[in-house]
Amino acid sequence: MPHRNSKLKPLILALAAAAAGVLWSYFWRVFFYLDSRISPLWVTLGCVAFVELCLLAAALVRRFAKGFAAKGAVCIFLCGLLFAFANPPLQTPDETDHYLRTYAISMGRFDFDASRGYPGDVDAFMNAFPGAWVNAHTSAGVGKNPDTGQEQAYNTAGYALKQYGSDGRIESVADSFAAYLGRDTAQQDGDTVTEPVSFLILPFLPGALGMALARLLGLGALGCLYGGRIGNLVAYTLLCWLALRRADKYRPAFLCIMLLPMSLFMGASLSYDATLLGCYYLMLALLTRENWDTSTAGMYAAACIFVNVAKPYLNLLWALPVLLVTAHQWKARGRRWQWVVAMLAGALAATLLVEWYGTAFRFNYPTIARQGGSTVNGGQQLAFVLANPLRTLAVFWGTLAENDFFIGQLGLFGWKDLPVNWLNLTGPLMLGAAALLSSARQGPGLGCRRTAGLGLFALVYTVGAMAAMYITYTPVGMVRIVGLQTRYFLAVYLILMLLAAPLLRRFFRPALEPARAEEGSVPLFAGYAVVGAVLLFQHYFVGPIYTIYR
Repeated sequence: MPHRNSKLKPLILALAAAAAGVLWSYFWRVFFYLDSRISPLWVTLGCVAFVELCLLAAALVRRFAKGFAAKGAVCIFLCGLLFAFANPPLQTPDETDHYLRTYAISMGRFDFDASRGYPGDVDAFMNAFPGAWVNAHTSAGVGKNPDTGQEQAYNTAGYALKQYGSDGRIESVADSFAAYLGRDTAQQDGDTVTEPVSFLILPFLPGALGMALARLLGLGALGCLYGGRIGNLVAYTLLCWLALRRADKYRPAFLCIMLLPMSLFMGASLSYDATLLGCYYLMLALLTRENWDTSTAGMYAAACIFVNVAKPYLNLLWALPVLLVTAHQWKARGRRWQWVVAMLAGALAATLLVEWYGTAFRFNYPTIARQGGSTVNGGQQLAFVLANPLRTLAVFWGTLAENDFFIGQLGLFGWKDLPVNWLNLTGPLMLGAAALLSSARQGPGLGCRRTAGLGLFALVYTVGAMAAMYITYTPVGMVRIVGLQTRYFLAVYLILMLLAAPLLRRFFRPALEPARAEEGSVPLFAGYAVVGAVLLFQHYFVGPIYTIYR
């Protein structure tokens, strides 16, 4: 009898997955009026096929991926692929500039020339996808409701689909795909593009390799976008795999933050935040190790220097946590303070080298305007901050409070804010679940020194990130900080989970073994990532729809 049940189990699961796909497609068809846009048969078959593929992928990961790090890395890559294709082109913050710089590097251009253009296919791609779709296609006004006949105000901000009247046409990102794929290649209309105001090389290399491979395969500008995203995703996955292998404690917390929809949204984009986040997670994983040898210290130093190349100055703070390793835990060559000094010197040298390179190999660029406009002045803002410290604290606190401390915005995507409210609501719950799973019984924690030091580091890093955006990007004296986003604080959330885990263990005294906790965390957080990708796709291509009354 057990043998017969084991044979029936895959069939039962496949039937259950098919039923879930049918119910899911029915919800889309009814709630988002899909029947008026696409054949119900194709919607149903697509949803069923997707659920079956997810079930098959889960079975393959369970059977063939050996060890927690391997299973986690495979889930990160597969879920990241979903985000790479669920997220429409050029919708990640600054992805237009990142695309153009990455494409230039993939062509072997390692200098910067503002007068140098791109193939016509790239021009057509840029014209079809103007970037920031939600923001660029937002409209507001007053119109007559066709159902009630009453005048009614409307504002389509935050909605990816806009319908003109209750029975009118629907605008969506799909129109941009149709414009690009249906263009007349013999006649290129629209503006031409030139190289952007972006002077980095190293952080864009993974995406450039992916683009170069796409070009070798004969793919066009759209294919190169996905090739570049996958190249970045591979780099992000490798860094996460290394972090999961090297972490000695609290590995469910690391897997949670790596599989968060926000992390995958950036990890599977053309942004250099893909490798930046991966390096953050790797450094924090190394800080959970009981003993540090030379290879551990070298790996940490390499990650620290890289994050300073991508985003300099503030990331110099990452050199300091090495001092949290106690003397008896330090087995590396040299002393701790020597490694810290070497990292600070290496990071500063790399930063200055990158800045010199970006200036020396820059051609035909006019005077580059100050970021944020003429009302932004870093020197004046710094003087204002020093002269008004209490007011500055009020600005910082108010910015955090009105943005739900950013932990309530883990489902805020897009270049100009596309909210997925279900993810905003459940994101903090996932972080809490990860902290609980990380509180499973295990050896000694991080120790008082590392625990207190990481807490202080998280506080200083948070204030530093806010101060950097306030001084360099916000108009002088403004009562809010401009430009802060949730992704800047993902590493801080990870630290908070690491700090919460031992407290939860002391309070709840869980009997769960670490191995069981890690085993349960893989389907939980991978499943959440899949749902996040589906909801992102749903908001851009299926619904909800905002009706414009005209």
